[in-house]
Amino acid sequence: MALSDIHQDPPAARGKWAATFALFTSMGTLICCALPALLVTLGLGAVTAGLVSAVPQIVWLSEHKAWVFAFAGLMLSAATYSVWRARNDPCPADPAQAAACTRLRVITRWILGIAWTTYAIGFFFAYLVVPLFYG
Repeated sequence: MALSDIHQDPPAARGKWAATFALFTSMGTLICCALPALLVTLGLGAVTAGLVSAVPQIVWLSEHKAWVFAFAGLMLSAATYSVWRARNDPCPADPAQAAACTRLRVITRWILGIAWTTYAIGFFFAYLVVPLFYG
C-alpha cells in the first residue's frame, strides 16, 4: 500500500470536526440555563415544568452548570486553537479540492462563531440574568 493510497482529510476538515464538537458542547449551556430562564421570563413556567418532567437531566445540568460551562469553554478553546493553528495549512493543488478546502475553512469559522455565540448566550442567562432577576 503506497502512501498516496492513504486518504487524508484536508487540514480544513480537521478543524471543522473540532468546531462542530464544540458547537454541540456549547448547546449544553443553552439547555441547562438559557432555555429554562427564557421560558420562565416569558411567563411560560408550565412549559418549563413540563420540559423538566419530560427531560429530568436538565435539572442535573442546571445543578452542575459550572462544570457544564467549564467543559464547553475548554472544548471551544481547543477548537479555536485547532482552527487558528490550521489557518495557514496549504490546500491541495487540484482546483476543485482547493475550492472545497477554502469552503470548509469558511464553514468551520461560521460553526465556531455560532458555538461561541451560543456559549455567550448561555453564560449571559446563567450568570447575569438569572442571579439578577431571580437572585
